[in-house]
Amino acid sequence: MKQITENGHKIIEELSLNHWQTLSTLFYDGWILRFANGYTKRANSIQPIYDSTHDVFAKIDECERIYASHQLSTIFKITPFSKPDHLDQLLQDRGYSIVDHTNMQVRSLEELKEPEYPFVQIDEQLTQEWLDHFCRLNQVQEGKRETMTQMLSNIRTSTGFISLLVDGQVVACGLGVVERGYIGLYDIITDAAYRNRGFAEQMILHLLHWGRKQGATSSYLQVVASNAPAIKLYAKLGYSKIYSYWYRVKDFHES
Repeated sequence: MKQITENGHKIIEELSLNHWQTLSTLFYDGWILRFANGYTKRANSIQPIYDSTHDVFAKIDECERIYASHQLSTIFKITPFSKPDHLDQLLQDRGYSIVDHTNMQVRSLEELKEPEYPFVQIDEQLTQEWLDHFCRLNQVQEGKRETMTQMLSNIRTSTGFISLLVDGQVVACGLGVVERGYIGLYDIITDAAYRNRGFAEQMILHLLHWGRKQGATSSYLQVVASNAPAIKLYAKLGYSKIYSYWYRVKDFHES
């Protein structure tokens, strides 16, 4: 039974790779190396989720060389599925710092509460208008906008780009991606002036209902473990933790 559960959870890791795309990917003996001009750790890190055959120390050396050649820090995402099992300890011994403890959370889409606030818009294709609002709310640097546009355009499964409006103004937005019976939620953001008024909850409910219409029966999301307000919100929405992950980072320094 434990193996079945682990395999089910590992599928969510695969989905999260598909749903937050990169600009390029390199497969290296069971490890997946992702590159997106440094925009987000998720899209610029090594995902060691499959079995390896090569010497692990030589592999780490090669990964460090590859990322340094792109002027990027070397980042490993450490999950319960990381291979080899002692990789986290090896990276700690090499001086890698640990950042962003994160919880993977899920909920069933059965018994889903109906949203009460009606003023939302869901676009199934990326629009410049949604991107403008997201970049404004999330304070995305102008230099990263083109990279983000390419990453979002690279998603190959069903997408829902949601915006919530108050008096005709977009004050919250987010992204849902559907695949294999799951809707993954990404970058749920609310204008600071409109927080703690229930708008994020209403927007997520709309997005989950949209996902169910696309065939999803469950949802997953990722939340930084130190983000107490978000964890409280997701618990209210019925999400619960299934596992944790974190990043091991070796900063890039120009020689």
